[in-house]
Amino acid sequence: MTKAIVIHQQGGTDVMKWEDSDPGDPGAGQVRIKHTAVGLNYIDVLHRDGTYPFETPGTFGIEGSGVVEALGDGVDEFSVGQRVAYGVAPPGAYAEARLIPAARIVALPDAIDDNTGAGMMLKGITAQYLIRRLHKVKAGDTVLFHAAAGGVGLIACQWLKHLGVTVIGTVGSDEKAEIAKAHGCDHPVVYTRDSFVDKVKEVTDGKGVPVVYDSVGKATIDDSLDCLALRGLLVNFGFASGMPGPFDLGALAAKGSLFITRPTVVGYTSTREELLESTNDLIDVVTSGAVKIEINQTYALKDAVQAHTDLEGRKTTGSSVLLP
Repeated sequence: MTKAIVIHQQGGTDVMKWEDSDPGDPGAGQVRIKHTAVGLNYIDVLHRDGTYPFETPGTFGIEGSGVVEALGDGVDEFSVGQRVAYGVAPPGAYAEARLIPAARIVALPDAIDDNTGAGMMLKGITAQYLIRRLHKVKAGDTVLFHAAAGGVGLIACQWLKHLGVTVIGTVGSDEKAEIAKAHGCDHPVVYTRDSFVDKVKEVTDGKGVPVVYDSVGKATIDDSLDCLALRGLLVNFGFASGMPGPFDLGALAAKGSLFITRPTVVGYTSTREELLESTNDLIDVVTSGAVKIEINQTYALKDAVQAHTDLEGRKTTGSSVLLP
């Protein structure tokens, strides 16, 4: 019998329980994976605390790496014993073993270890679709990226720098500013103390940036609009500080015919082809050394309460993994 983190109701960290959990045999189109590492992401908090709908009892987590233990009917792309990883999958990663659709996993090359595989997939795929597909940045651009020292932020800053983009990034402390700067952020701003709007105006000579990537939400979204150039795009892909309030569409016109979008990684990897496009691009930049994945925190899977406490307290940087 394997173990998993199970919640029977949504709520605080105390709802997470370390319980017996038998994944069973894979059905048609599925594989069973024995996890070697599980990714920690803020969406896990949102599934746990009730911000997002989640069916209970159940196990959350959508990112991990491991070894294929069994194949369901019709699965011929993978083999038993093969190393795989995933970052956009149905919840169920906080477990020693799980069933998962074969269409949601990818082969993990020898050049990428298990912890890195579990810590890079969701965040890296997110960075890829944000900067290479949703708004394809180009050399010479200047962008604003919020939470630049976070898991997605550190990957995106390196990738943007690799592409020749100037990055203005917000962070929560001087320590995080140094981390972001070391990973490609040209102009880190401690947004709780200094004005990122002023920094954007300074760096761009008052023109603003063509795109703002905002995963903070409530605390930053209004000022983010003031950072945009004419016909600029605000990409809100998360709300670590809380859900933004009611939005005045008229502000988009008044501030320069602006655009705003609320994308999801699921919406940009809805087909096998889209998923492979993002993951292959990610694997290429990681194996080339252009993007380094920082696994800055590790926890035992059974200690997920502490991991969530640290994540919600903004005590983590880069990527974190849970080890079964």
